[in-house]
Amino acid sequence: MDFEENIIKRQNSSEYFDTVIGHIEDIVIGEEFQHMVNQFMECYYYEFEPGEENKIVYTEIYQKYTNMIEAHIVEHLNRKMACFDMDLFAMELENKKTQLDGEIFELLYTLTDFLAFKDMVLDYKAFKEGAYDDLNKGISVTGLQK
Repeated sequence: MDFEENIIKRQNSSEYFDTVIGHIEDIVIGEEFQHMVNQFMECYYYEFEPGEENKIVYTEIYQKYTNMIEAHIVEHLNRKMACFDMDLFAMELENKKTQLDGEIFELLYTLTDFLAFKDMVLDYKAFKEGAYDDLNKGISVTGLQK
């Protein structure tokens, strides 16, 4: 990246950030990404237990996850954008952290926040083990007629 391109990116950092987020949204809703994450969860969810204690294996699994997700996203962003700059994007993400909300940002936070990752894995585990009940079981319909 040359000096002029770097200046343009920094001047339009909000546009740049929005463009990158749009591309990331396209990537993560894709079947390839969903399949990759589901396969990963299937391999490792059984290792995690609720509670404050964190096993050493959690760190290894977290590293594998972050490396896999980051490599996948960066590879696709490099194909879609001629001048993707991970450092600039990470800086913008950190600067806007308190302003951002939504599923895409929750996913991105799992790359930088171990506890967010652990919560995601534990949610997946609870789903796999049937801890989430079907909401229809608690609903009953009665008529208003006497």
